[in-house]
Amino acid sequence: MSVPDPTVGVVVLTQGTRPDDLARGIRSLLDQTGVSLDIVCVGNGWEPTALPAGVAALALPENLGIPAGRNRGVAQVSGEFLFFLDDDASLPDPEFLAAAVAKLRADASIGLVQPRVVDPSGTTPPKRWIPRIRKGEAEHSSNVFSVWEGAVILPRAVFDATGGWAEPFFYAHEGIELAWRVWDQGKRAWYAGDLVANHPVITPTRHSYYYRLNARNRVWLARRNLPAVFVPLYVASWTGVQLLRSVRNRDGLGAWWGGWREGWRTDAGERRPLRWRTVWRMTLAGRPPVI
Repeated sequence: MSVPDPTVGVVVLTQGTRPDDLARGIRSLLDQTGVSLDIVCVGNGWEPTALPAGVAALALPENLGIPAGRNRGVAQVSGEFLFFLDDDASLPDPEFLAAAVAKLRADASIGLVQPRVVDPSGTTPPKRWIPRIRKGEAEHSSNVFSVWEGAVILPRAVFDATGGWAEPFFYAHEGIELAWRVWDQGKRAWYAGDLVANHPVITPTRHSYYYRLNARNRVWLARRNLPAVFVPLYVASWTGVQLLRSVRNRDGLGAWWGGWREGWRTDAGERRPLRWRTVWRMTLAGRPPVI
């Protein structure tokens, strides 16, 4: 008796502004082998049209932000696993998803996998795509405590237990919260240097709201997820990092401070502090949640 292919629900998020990239990403999904896919293309403030057969469309009447857009897509697909792909990302290997699922099934302690990210044009990838403090070689696999969100796979049961992507964030740092909440389930977020997703090198500061949301969400991240004693320590450490960076580049510093104040003064949404045993596990694994 043959073993059925693993089932993967796939959420592709787009605003419809990159039709060529979107088509490339969807084609790379349809080319995947060894898996059974249920794909939805979520138009964040846009109605997806002319999609290939086998790809459903979900039109959101307005741009709800990246985390909320992804969450809306989850409700439209079925599968034991969930895979999230941004519209400017693609999978160069048709066995990518089968290999990622195999990793998750082979080691039950892994609750999320992020691949290595490569610009297909040959441009040197930025170090921020390696979600480690000590970056090392991009091909090196390891535990991580944040993820680059453009191509992420995890068991659906794990995703549901995290509470989903942090909708209030709109943009920035939702990958840190998701990774932390995976760790809080007694599992690990894993950077797989042997798996590759393609994505062009684009500076995040192209967004006008980058500095404000980067700061606001950093404060919200702490307020939503950390035991109370760690909240000021975490925010203080990242404030220090930003001040050091501003010595070299003061662009956006005013907007950053505005977001920092907003993070303390506004509602951060649901608070689910990490368990103390999670804090200890993260510390033993090399990343206490104060940095």
